[in-house]
Amino acid sequence: MGAVLSALSDRLRRVFKPHHALEAALILAVILGAQYWQTRGLPDGTAPPLVGVLTDGSAARVDARDTAHGRPTLVAFWSTWCPVCKAEEDNIVSVAQDYRVVPVAMQSGDAATVLKHLKERGIDLPQLIDADGRHAIEWGVRGVPTHFVVDAQGNVRFRVVGYATTWGLKARLWWAENIKA
Repeated sequence: MGAVLSALSDRLRRVFKPHHALEAALILAVILGAQYWQTRGLPDGTAPPLVGVLTDGSAARVDARDTAHGRPTLVAFWSTWCPVCKAEEDNIVSVAQDYRVVPVAMQSGDAATVLKHLKERGIDLPQLIDADGRHAIEWGVRGVPTHFVVDAQGNVRFRVVGYATTWGLKARLWWAENIKA
């Protein structure tokens, strides 16, 4: 057994040189730095109020007073003209099957324009229309897609700018639901 461990240790030392660890640390630092830079100025702590009417006529409310749902909410800012938003739209629809999602169509036109776009894409998910960008300004959104995970107490727990995977969003929502801040 000792010979096997020694051989494995020697092989690992040949494959993973000390500079590999430094390179991995540098890559991680760049990724974390970029994420920090992208999320600067976005709300942290208590979520700004997000109140409006969804395209299906139901009320949308996400803030500290909206504790009736008892579960976290994904607030997803997107636009019809955004190619990255189009690439991740199936991810948002998938998340909406398990969690509350409030998609915010930012600067994409009126409700009829957004609904036409969604119908063409085969998406049946009620949207909050933010034609003038008022909600985006209140939430500090400078680009799309931008996602917020708001816990049941109305606190922003996670902020993601750019493409987000289904599993990444679900993991953050699970964390917000099960791990108290």
